[in-house]
Amino acid sequence: MKSYLLSLWNVIDPIYYKLTRLRYVKNNEQQNTLFRVRFTRYKGTPVVLDDGTTIQRNDHLLKIHLHNAKMLKELYSIKSDMKRAVSIYHQIKYALPDLANYIHSHDKGKQIKAVIGITTLYKGADRLGFEIIPIKSKVYRLFKQCAFIFIHLFAMKSRKHRPVYLFMSKNQLLTKYYHFNE
Repeated sequence: MKSYLLSLWNVIDPIYYKLTRLRYVKNNEQQNTLFRVRFTRYKGTPVVLDDGTTIQRNDHLLKIHLHNAKMLKELYSIKSDMKRAVSIYHQIKYALPDLANYIHSHDKGKQIKAVIGITTLYKGADRLGFEIIPIKSKVYRLFKQCAFIFIHLFAMKSRKHRPVYLFMSKNQLLTKYYHFNE
């Protein structure tokens, strides 16, 4: 059953990609990484990050989306939830320098205050430099919980967390992950 659902997701994913105005983050070899992004304006409640960056309504952010179809295809053969979690962690860790390079070299990079993601798979995100912020709006949180049900069927069978925001200031991202490409 899961293989059929994953096949269906692979058919629907390109349509989703176009409709959401996402763009791939490429690595040095110009291959697509795990991240797909789009520029957005923040619409939530004000947030102050640990490095002092204040995110207010209408601030420019880069919204990150994991390429779930690609990630889940790689996780399909892994049976252990712990091994899946470790795999997700490392896939994200290896893609973060490419995200830093993307922001640093993008025309709109100077306007960006932070990156933001929404996820239920956030264990270990703090070790990568993300700050975990609860979603205050109950309606939006419920909407996101419903949207993530499909991902949970594949990624983590036993854990069902509430969705949260993941923030990382641009300064934190560049300090920790930007490497000048010669």
